Amino acid sequence: MKLISIFFLFLLLTSLTQAQDWANLNRFKDENSKLGLPAADENRIVFMGNSITEGWSKFDSSFFANKPYVNRGISGQTTPQMLLRFRQDVINLNPKLVVILAGTNDIAGNSGPMTLEMIMENIVSMTELALANNINVVLSSVLPAYDYPWKRGLNPAEKIDSLNAMIENYADESEIGYLDYYSAMVDERKGLKSEFTYDGVHPNETGYKIMGPLADEAIQKALAK
Repeated sequence: MKLISIFFLFLLLTSLTQAQDWANLNRFKDENSKLGLPAADENRIVFMGNSITEGWSKFDSSFFANKPYVNRGISGQTTPQMLLRFRQDVINLNPKLVVILAGTNDIAGNSGPMTLEMIMENIVSMTELALANNINVVLSSVLPAYDYPWKRGLNPAEKIDSLNAMIENYADESEIGYLDYYSAMVDERKGLKSEFTYDGVHPNETGYKIMGPLADEAIQKALAK
């Protein structure tokens, strides 16, 4: 009985420990500390996102090479998780600009049911936090997806289309940058073109090669304002 009790206590403590870092606040703790503040002449750019952002460094590391670009993507994350870690992973790094790519995992329900309005509110909150700290913002369109391989049958294509319209409208009204990956990567089903992906959701190297110049252009345009 004692062994069983100890086992269940171990499971409980493990669950509590994991729950305490729901937003994965420790993921970049050491890297942020080592990175420090930017040089006086450095236009640091932080990319905030999920696995699509995180995977960029793996599939196309040349995009980040010799640039003041900082990748702060965490696989599987939703907008409430990004909002919780926004201060330490963006604001405290003192960038000139943040590129936010978020929303597809919310539609997939990775951290529970989310309406498009709830997703948008979190994106707005991140934007407002950045602007309040003199950080320029570029909001990215959500990449197209016809279906999610880890959660089939949610029919995300139309929801992504609607969310992107909301993001673009907000960016226009707020006079901040809008980065349209969607139009360059969507197929006739409103999914991600097969040549740009390995699973219908995440870009492959070819997909990131499409995204890179679009991101560079949006960043330069935003910094020039």
